[in-house]
Amino acid sequence: MTLDLDAYFARIGWTGNPRPTLEVLRSLHRAHLIGIPFENLEPVLGSAPSLALDDLEAKLVHGGRGGYCYEHNTLFSAVLRQIGFSVTPLTARVVLGAAPGDIRPRTHMLMRVDVAGEPHPYLADVGFGAVGALLEPIELVEDAELSDAPRRHRLVHAPHHGPLPLWELQAGQGGSWEPQYDFTLDPYEKPDYEVINWFIATHPRSPFRQAVYAQRTRIGSHLALSGLDLVETADDGTIRERRLEDGDEALRVLTDDFGIRLPEGVRLPE
Repeated sequence: MTLDLDAYFARIGWTGNPRPTLEVLRSLHRAHLIGIPFENLEPVLGSAPSLALDDLEAKLVHGGRGGYCYEHNTLFSAVLRQIGFSVTPLTARVVLGAAPGDIRPRTHMLMRVDVAGEPHPYLADVGFGAVGALLEPIELVEDAELSDAPRRHRLVHAPHHGPLPLWELQAGQGGSWEPQYDFTLDPYEKPDYEVINWFIATHPRSPFRQAVYAQRTRIGSHLALSGLDLVETADDGTIRERRLEDGDEALRVLTDDFGIRLPEGVRLPE
């Protein structure tokens, strides 16, 4: 399908000439992060979100909703292709918060973007629900560093036993580099994401089934909701935490602070 790009640009507050240039890629990436929140309401409420483009446009662009990585990055990759970029979807293994020796499945979607005239491709990802998420794409080169102010990122090669090089995205945190996720450059296709999406949304032990997760990157701060725990991280690193009283307050916060237009009559599981 052909996306309504004007509606998408209005949703993320982006104005410009949609051409396949590095400047456009960077500005669109940042605007998307700020314009559309991360949230997992469908899995919490017992269903798997659709990854069909018309459904994603209806939900994220016209419906005032957010989504998680497959939704964000499927929509963003379609926007980029329609503008004229070359996009290769990838998957990553999230290592943020993993215990030593813990091997998690590849459940995160991201993408390689090739820009005409640029010597190297770029890693783009508008769907990572964490304060260490990329604000702008990073050049896909070993030891590349990016000051996507107020954040910092770098790409390194990680130890690996497989035949393909293993890349690791790291975020600058308190003077050190914190690993976020590992990935290789073998491409994935739509059916691959359909399977992963279904597993993450419906498996009884999936964290996305257990509690609401919402993230909102704002000018000056990052807001994160995990269950009833609300954390605001200012650009200078100052952290404010608050425990919400109940699901009703969480719904109010999702509406007022995250800007999510909730489905009519929605109630969170106790």
